[in-house]
Amino acid sequence: MSKATSTDPQSPAPHAADSHDLIRVHGARENNLKDVSIEIPKRRLTVFTGVSGSGKSSLVFNTIAAESQRMINETYSTFVQGFMPTLARPEVDVLEGLTTAIIVDQQRMGSDPRSTVGTATDANAMLRILFSRLGQPHIGSPNAFSFNVPSVRASGAITVERGAKKTEVQTFTRTGGMCTRCEGRGAVSDIDLTQLYDDSKSLAEGAFTIPGWKSDSFFTVRVYAESGLLDPNKPIRDFTKKEMQDFLYREPTKVKVEGVNLTFEGLIPKIQKSFLSKDREAMQPHIREFVDRAVTFTTCPECDGTRLSEAARSSRINGVSIADACAMQISDLADWIRGLDEPSVAPLLATLLRTLESFVEIGLGYLSLERPAGTLSGGEAQRVKMIRHLGSSLTDTTYVFDEPTIGLHPHDIQRMNDLLRRLRDKGNTVLVVEHKPEAIAIADHVVDLGPGAGTAGGTVCFEGTVEGLRASGTVTGRHLDDRAALKESVRKPTGTLEIRGASANNLRDVDVDIPLGVLAVVTGVAGSGKSSLVHGSIPARAGVVSIDQSAIRGSRRSNPATYTGLLDPIRKAFAKANGVKPALFSANSEGACPACNGAGVIFTDLAMMAGVSTVCEECDGKRFQASVLEHHLGGRDISEVLAMPVAEAEEFFGAGEARTPAAHAILGRLADVGLGYLSLGQPLTTLSGGERQRLKLATRMADKGGVYVLDEPTTGLHLADVEQLLGLLDRLVDSGKSVIVIEHHQAVMAHADWIIDLGPGAGHDGGRIVFEGTPADLVAARSTLTGEHLAAYVGA
Repeated sequence: MSKATSTDPQSPAPHAADSHDLIRVHGARENNLKDVSIEIPKRRLTVFTGVSGSGKSSLVFNTIAAESQRMINETYSTFVQGFMPTLARPEVDVLEGLTTAIIVDQQRMGSDPRSTVGTATDANAMLRILFSRLGQPHIGSPNAFSFNVPSVRASGAITVERGAKKTEVQTFTRTGGMCTRCEGRGAVSDIDLTQLYDDSKSLAEGAFTIPGWKSDSFFTVRVYAESGLLDPNKPIRDFTKKEMQDFLYREPTKVKVEGVNLTFEGLIPKIQKSFLSKDREAMQPHIREFVDRAVTFTTCPECDGTRLSEAARSSRINGVSIADACAMQISDLADWIRGLDEPSVAPLLATLLRTLESFVEIGLGYLSLERPAGTLSGGEAQRVKMIRHLGSSLTDTTYVFDEPTIGLHPHDIQRMNDLLRRLRDKGNTVLVVEHKPEAIAIADHVVDLGPGAGTAGGTVCFEGTVEGLRASGTVTGRHLDDRAALKESVRKPTGTLEIRGASANNLRDVDVDIPLGVLAVVTGVAGSGKSSLVHGSIPARAGVVSIDQSAIRGSRRSNPATYTGLLDPIRKAFAKANGVKPALFSANSEGACPACNGAGVIFTDLAMMAGVSTVCEECDGKRFQASVLEHHLGGRDISEVLAMPVAEAEEFFGAGEARTPAAHAILGRLADVGLGYLSLGQPLTTLSGGERQRLKLATRMADKGGVYVLDEPTTGLHLADVEQLLGLLDRLVDSGKSVIVIEHHQAVMAHADWIIDLGPGAGHDGGRIVFEGTPADLVAARSTLTGEHLAAYVGA
């Protein structure tokens, strides 16, 4: 192969196309950004730092990435755009030099029970093709190995209108892999009938004990009592066998109640449709409590939790079924695929192996393909999404990452850094929002936002190199080299929480005593079994307050005041002071502005074009009727109170005419977790991930409990805020609580009274206790990966 050589002794003038080496942002005003103007170098790794709430996500995600995606969407036909999410143009004067943006964020994967790691990454699709080609006995197409495809058989007469009409008898069959008992879910639900009704009462006496089923409810209770199929005056325990069958299992049947056509359906299928088909996390707390009480989920006895039919499990390659393959740890599955030598499917094997190796490379080799997607943490979900980009041939693309080191042990952060560098070295622009010093250290360019959070942030405090940041004197620069020291003396336990024979997921029959009355930290590499030990083994009994990483749900009408319950005492205080109803002081109830229905803005839907939102002219964005704003408390109306930051509101409700102890207590908890800058009425949809986590922590701190279990509370926290969190944990312990923290952050480990380290590796290489003791002992021994990294961190 010959290459052309240049004979021109003079170097050519730079091409005009090579001058576009910067992404230029001028006048960005999204959320709290204050006319931000910056220039970001392309084909470099740029890290955005700053305290939580300083505007990092507003600049990177809501401005740069959002505009890139919006412009790409506009290249499609209007027909296609009608099926895509509509994105509004960000508040910015000029955006130049954008390239295609690929966003890899921390959004949890859907908690649909049918979604697994395998289905989310296409690894399952490739495995199904492999088994349909090589599996013995051969049972059918790839659909025959899919737990989402039921088997279908149909026959009948069809009329073919081609020339002379001709009627033919056709038979249609499709072999699917779905287990018929659990319908591909892997678990079957068993409903406790005693939680649904009181069998000593009749339907007319209000036998139902289901939340929301009032005795006069036309569509639920009265359809049973007045259907004519059941005797409404007979106690349920006296029903005949046929009446009981109709009551519990009858197929949907049309009945007439007071002249209205309604559908009568057995109680069990009705409960399954109305409660069990919904995402548990999306339920209201009292409904979720009812479901947890009334329904138990057990592994399907027919498929043993594999979700697959017997035929799909019977087809094997070298003695391994597709169910066995999906249950394997991914690192082991990659070794098995590597051992298959079959030229007829060589390209498929190569692609599948490349996908599985990406899992291992990114530190997720401990997962299995059958793992439900909804059980992945935010960090794991983000890394699963990264997999499809690792082998991509695309270059000159902008990759946007939201704290990719979340959920990673210090040992794994180096591997993540290598992946980010590799994406950059392929000629891509990599933008990373990050707090960890180890990740900031690899940046080619740093943009530090601040100086504070919320309204005190939104400006660029520093742009330049990491060394320049260190010397800059900004909040991030000052704290970049912060190191928490080991405690000189640790607290003595007041008791122990015994865990015996823990074997959930990868735990190996673990026995451990977790000390109470102290700050205990459970650590270990990602996938070593920390969450399985703490969440899976500590009984959910009274006195245990567990704050996990599940997402906060909330619409643009939700805000810190509504989420924490703060609005209730505020409304009552306003109502009492003015002699009116509390409902007037809710923008979601009687007091709402009629023009915008209490939203404060009016949304105009423009079909496939981005919708437009304009401030409501009637209420000027205050969300309340003018008559409501005439009522005051302490000289302020309700809209002014909701516009206050937490710190100001705490002072306002703490003394004087507006003194409200219930509101003051909630505001104090919000200030304790570092959210003093948040406005009470700020929509939840505008909060960053770290702010949402701390909002949940503040809310749960009110729960009555002696043991607090926290899952990575440093998620989304700036280095300066970690110190405040440690102070909060100390105050909790000093007040007599026991605090158990699952954590990777070395500052929290160093501050602990007791450390339990799991490992030594991930998946089946973990699941054992490799160290128990004080942080000082762990550093001195250096016997584990955690010990080595903690020793390096404290400079021992």
